Amino acid sequence: MAPKTHTWITAWFLLTAPIIAWDVGYCFFTTSVYGGKHPHTNLTGVESGQGGDLHWIWKPYSIYQRVDLVYGVEALERGDGFTNAQSLLNVIETLLNVLYVYLAHVKAWPPASLVGLSAATMTLSKTVLYWVQEYFCNYCAVGHNTMYDAIVYWIIPNGFWIVVPIFIVNRLSRDLAAELNFAAKAAAKSKSK
Repeated sequence: MAPKTHTWITAWFLLTAPIIAWDVGYCFFTTSVYGGKHPHTNLTGVESGQGGDLHWIWKPYSIYQRVDLVYGVEALERGDGFTNAQSLLNVIETLLNVLYVYLAHVKAWPPASLVGLSAATMTLSKTVLYWVQEYFCNYCAVGHNTMYDAIVYWIIPNGFWIVVPIFIVNRLSRDLAAELNFAAKAAAKSKSK
């Protein structure tokens, strides 16, 4: 039995892959590749036209690193590893997302929904952790923003990574439950013969 697929889930998994790759590129090039000593992506001094030689690729981060200090220069200078840790998990999630699409649409592998559910659960839990960490540190990375900036640049963009995975987890959980119930009924029926 081929897995039940949903266009909107597949679209989310495929459309978010390049966004995540872009974010991971910013994070990893800033610290991991260059050890944080001469960050090529960092946008320090962007107002004066300075910054890393690759900062043009990530120009919107000139705003975001001021909104979310986890992405900012101060976090880089103190060696805060949270941003890269969550970026590494983003890579794993994205690989699972693409694997789900391949297994569900190309291979038609029945347990593919389990891969998609696992990926969406990872995304949801990591993003909730990101938000809860802010709560427990008294909004240490985003509390300096105006309400407008917090809503437009942090809550809405990051909120998508909570809301959409909730819907995906719900849908794929229901699909898997239906498949397990069907299998259980079929097994009981064959046992009674």
